[in-house]
Amino acid sequence: MSDSSPLPPVRLHPEAELARDALSTPLLSRAARLARWAGPGTRVDAGGGLVDEQLPAAAEVLSLSGDDAAALASEAWRVAVDTGLVEILDEEAGTVATGQELARLTGGSPQDVLAVWLTALETVAADASVPDLDDLAEAMEAGGEVDFSSLDWDPEAEAAFLDGVLRNLYLLTVSENGPGDAAVPLPALAASVIVPGDMGEPTNDILEQVSDAMMRLDDQFRVLEPIGLVEYQPVDEALMADPDGTGGAAEDATGPVDDTDVTRYGMVRLTPLGVYGLRARLLEGGLEAPAVGDLADKGADVLLDGTSAYPPAAAQAETEQWLTRREPLDAATELLAAARGSDPGAPLRRLRCQQALSLVGPQAEPALRDVLDDAELGGLARVWLSERGAADVPPPSERMVFWLTIDTVAAQLQAEGNSEELQALVEGLARQHSSFFAAAWRVDHPATADVLEAMGRLHPDKRIAKEARKAAFKARSQQGT
Repeated sequence: MSDSSPLPPVRLHPEAELARDALSTPLLSRAARLARWAGPGTRVDAGGGLVDEQLPAAAEVLSLSGDDAAALASEAWRVAVDTGLVEILDEEAGTVATGQELARLTGGSPQDVLAVWLTALETVAADASVPDLDDLAEAMEAGGEVDFSSLDWDPEAEAAFLDGVLRNLYLLTVSENGPGDAAVPLPALAASVIVPGDMGEPTNDILEQVSDAMMRLDDQFRVLEPIGLVEYQPVDEALMADPDGTGGAAEDATGPVDDTDVTRYGMVRLTPLGVYGLRARLLEGGLEAPAVGDLADKGADVLLDGTSAYPPAAAQAETEQWLTRREPLDAATELLAAARGSDPGAPLRRLRCQQALSLVGPQAEPALRDVLDDAELGGLARVWLSERGAADVPPPSERMVFWLTIDTVAAQLQAEGNSEELQALVEGLARQHSSFFAAAWRVDHPATADVLEAMGRLHPDKRIAKEARKAAFKARSQQGT
């Protein structure tokens, strides 16, 4: 989680809904039931775990049966202790009592519930990075310490691996073009942390590493699912039984298994509660992980700058929340004031301002009329008024038209880079105005030369591209740069 690059903004579910989800997770609900059960007769060992003699009773309280009942009860007890739902009264005597956090969990606010759940998540995430306990027991030295070298296991590296996987899963989930609520195939998730981004065809060694990573993740997601972080469809056991991993010889009760079915290799989906939890962990780790609504109570300048790096849908969602807290006329006035400027980020601020104003009703009209004579805002004000059929909208001067064109292309460059949409815009401008470049280099805009250079780069017609580059040269000469 050391990557400091900002992540896309996430749309979080309401905290009340997330708190209900947290209370209903198998692991936390079991921990709460054990906390209510704990009393003077409950005994723990030196590490705070239930003594073996208590495990059957704990499993019965949780209505657990089967071979793994004791292990599940022990796991729930450990979460109860780590979250403060159970308090160790006397370590030497091994006595316990119900902890203060139980009242916070069962009677507190949604934020209280989620705070307890986040503590439980940390316990489970730490457990997910630990190899099989049987291997640990075999590696214990006489002094009671684990010989990590004999395990071929690096605790820090394992935790970093899981953190990297979870970060990629978060990124895939919140990205505008990502899978969203759909599950992610485990091979793709494993490859995202193993295969170098610039690698073409993966080598056999890389493919083997991906396969190993899948098996580790299969174990880890099985551990993480009961705390509600993910919904997980495990790797088909027939694949693990098949030495070459093809599954070709495996059959289920209904006949041959389709070895081309990607779902057989594991599918994982981050739950809404999981999105909340991973964002909290990312923020704790010092990463910038915005959420839609973060800017709703900030000024228009913060809104326009903050959404400049947002994808379109997220920017609109953030702006809509910002607008709901303000009267249309006040909002428009504040947005227009924040959109002024000649700094490099100003064109994109004006584009975001224009997009925000498209969501504002006719009550904002006086604010737009107030800036009709403004050199920077007059063009977009005319566009807004004309689109709404307003009367007496003065036509723009040629200078204003060219200035607004340069400003718009500069904003698109900053927002999207050399995108197909921008290339289409450039081609359209050159087609509609045969003398565009002859006039555009004279436009008194800080980005004129950069825009003309970009148009020369983007236009597929070599003759027109050359005209654009010549115009860019003239613009730089005029600016003295």
